[in-house]
Amino acid sequence: MAESSPSKQYHFVLVHGASHGGWCWYKIRTLLQASGHKVTCLDLKCSGIDPTDFNTVFTFAEYNEPLTNFMSSLPSPQKVIVVGHSAGGVSITDVIHKFGEKIHLAVYVAAVMLKHGYSISKDEDIKEDGNDDYEYIYGLGEDQPPTGVIIKPERWRTTLYNRSPIQDYVLASLLLRPAPVRALNDVWFDGGAATESVPRVFVRTLHDQLMAKEKQDFMIKSWPPSQVFATQSDHSPFFSTPDELFHILIEATALIKCD
Repeated sequence: MAESSPSKQYHFVLVHGASHGGWCWYKIRTLLQASGHKVTCLDLKCSGIDPTDFNTVFTFAEYNEPLTNFMSSLPSPQKVIVVGHSAGGVSITDVIHKFGEKIHLAVYVAAVMLKHGYSISKDEDIKEDGNDDYEYIYGLGEDQPPTGVIIKPERWRTTLYNRSPIQDYVLASLLLRPAPVRALNDVWFDGGAATESVPRVFVRTLHDQLMAKEKQDFMIKSWPPSQVFATQSDHSPFFSTPDELFHILIEATALIKCD
């Protein structure tokens, strides 16, 4: 795969999925920076090392605030490439709607890619199978709706990291945190011209035990991206196939139009 020339350097903003944090991108960040690119790895609210208690985060706007604040503070005419993993796809779709003029390219890595966001009530086709995989936390009491959700620890290896090095699985097992389930339950955006002005790429994960092939196919068909790539990875290609993912990110920059 062709890599970008040394004169073409981009700013990549890497957005993690539920329960993860900016830490999960450490291999990709290293590869991109070694190639001369700028990289920002954000922690969304109550994720990574952000100290917020997930039991207190009830809206998607609050959860995604670190990313929206970053995009808001980005001075014109600077632009970035946003990369979202898993539930991080909803986060980057949100900023496409709000800051499309500041985005060169959006890359969905086994990520939720729906033009209007994600709704439990509306998107039956992308509901996750097997609720037995999930553990819910009732931070406000058993008589109230849950405040947090996380895949059960005994399923992490087989569901998230089935092809990842053992060292990365151990690292993740020390750092995963419950996600704010109320903030992620129902996220729905109005349509807008910005959603079509930003080129999008989808990265298939061919050995994914969390996001099935059928779910990936459904999203690609529902909102066709500019290009589709594939990697021989589990749900976490930043661990299992970092070199493949790095080369995909570089190749995808060919879609960026000259400003």
